[in-house]
Amino acid sequence: MIDASAYKQVMGSFPSGVTVITTLDDNGGLVGMTASAFSSLSMDPALVLFCPNYSSDSYPALIKRKRFAIHLLSAEQQGEAYAFARKGSDKAQGIEWTLSELGNPILSKATAIIECELWREYEGGDHAILVGAVKNLIVPQQEVIPMVYCRGKMGALQAFA
Repeated sequence: MIDASAYKQVMGSFPSGVTVITTLDDNGGLVGMTASAFSSLSMDPALVLFCPNYSSDSYPALIKRKRFAIHLLSAEQQGEAYAFARKGSDKAQGIEWTLSELGNPILSKATAIIECELWREYEGGDHAILVGAVKNLIVPQQEVIPMVYCRGKMGALQAFA
């Protein structure tokens, strides 16, 4: 049996990018979650994956809507990262967003945005493994500094700016 606190400590020592995944609820409102468990999966077809906890407030909307936008966060978006990491239905309050041509809620200032349709869902312990088929890529006009997560903290990835 693996000790849960040791497991979290070890996994938390691996730096990763920070994403916010957004979709719409039944009333057209913004729903989202922060995730560091994100990866590219395949080039042909273009697929990405992320892993929401089954208990996430956003998981039911993501499965029902079957469309979402994955925002690769910039260092300027710590407010959004912390807001969408919270529990509750009001976590998007005060967050500015627009609707993309594909109908996904889009946050500004991201390093890049990947718009997807749900391709597959797999079981992964207490998390789902959601695979998205990439339908659109949004890259900002000017490069921005990416955000990284390591040892429970978020910050700018200055070395590659």
